[in-house]
Amino acid sequence: MVLSSESALFDKYELGRLLGCGAFAKVYHAKAVATGQEVAIKVIHKSRLNNDANLMANIKREISIMSKLRHPHTVKLYEVLATRNVIYIVLEYVKGGELFAKVAKGRFGEAVSRKYFQQLVAVVSHCHSRGIYHRDLKPENLLLDENENLKVSDFGLSALTDQVQADGLLHTLCGTPAYVAPEILAKKGYDGAKIDVWSCGVILFVLTAGYLPFNDPNLMNMYRKIYKGEFRCPKWMSPGLKRLLSRLLDTNPKTRITMEEIKRDPWFRKGYKSVKSEEIDDFSFVATELEKKPVDLNAFDIISFSSGLDLSGMFQEKHKSFEDVERLTVEEPPEKVMEKVVEAAKAEDGRVSLRQKKEWGVEIEGQNGNFLVGVEVYRLTDKFAVVEVKTKDGESRVNRDLWKDKIRPLLLQQPSVPVVGY
Repeated sequence: MVLSSESALFDKYELGRLLGCGAFAKVYHAKAVATGQEVAIKVIHKSRLNNDANLMANIKREISIMSKLRHPHTVKLYEVLATRNVIYIVLEYVKGGELFAKVAKGRFGEAVSRKYFQQLVAVVSHCHSRGIYHRDLKPENLLLDENENLKVSDFGLSALTDQVQADGLLHTLCGTPAYVAPEILAKKGYDGAKIDVWSCGVILFVLTAGYLPFNDPNLMNMYRKIYKGEFRCPKWMSPGLKRLLSRLLDTNPKTRITMEEIKRDPWFRKGYKSVKSEEIDDFSFVATELEKKPVDLNAFDIISFSSGLDLSGMFQEKHKSFEDVERLTVEEPPEKVMEKVVEAAKAEDGRVSLRQKKEWGVEIEGQNGNFLVGVEVYRLTDKFAVVEVKTKDGESRVNRDLWKDKIRPLLLQQPSVPVVGY
């Protein structure tokens, strides 16, 4: 079924019912106008992020990590769209709901629990191979598709390898109390892979027992049980499962079972079928796309230009050598913009020279060859372009005046909108 594009979001998606609400976002069911494909769209108001640095960091991390993952058992990130005030994260729609809702109705048999655990280990192992540690694994973050297969979601608390400190450990305290590993409670640093293994163990226990291994109405008592590893397996569990759980829930991270050891465990291996990750799509090549000529910007790049939510660090280093970077949109194609830049430079009567940097980029130099202004133009749509202007730290005010007094006025003869804060 093809939907009408009238009032559709960005003429691409028809928003439907509300699926859920979080602390700073709402998730809606939606359908693609062109194909009728079902998706889930997370709607985030940027004002909420600007007022909370931790929320902003979580969103940046989640988008960055999801853009790196393509696995049958992770929720796919399709694209990111933006308006002046709102960010829309377009995700795979997973129809089966949370695994938590299903296990809340009653514990699973070992065969069903094993199937979900095998899928969980497959995707978590894949994340670890890419230097990604989830850090908040729990049944509420495990979704089921229409074929009852697992999909891991919510990477907002995940960590990357580059967050590991000099001692080789992570130190941020995070996670859900009942699923948190004892070494996190010790506050001495932890191995991201080891705490994910612990959480997998708690999940496996919940699936097969129907209740938490460490539970107490008093939070401190629950933490004490976790720290000491005080839990009992119910009598209906098989000896093989009990042995595996004892290794998963080993309070010593050095002797706790590893992902590779889990895959060799006899209980785990029954009926196990390995799965392959999928090829990464164009989200992995955002930085590379910016180097093409002429450049077309998508909304993900627009967000990276925003001072309120700078995502450029996910894909490329910031221009640390520049004192000032200004960006604005103009209602003209890149070709016309470059004509005006050249026109302004020629009006300086030989006092400056142009050096072609790329098809839609030039550097303006003074008579002694010193850098004055760098201008790069990116195609936004057929009618709009983004102009990025850089001046280097330590140069005289001449470089800034050339832009602000000569080039900028020429471009602003057409309606324009600053990109900063877009």
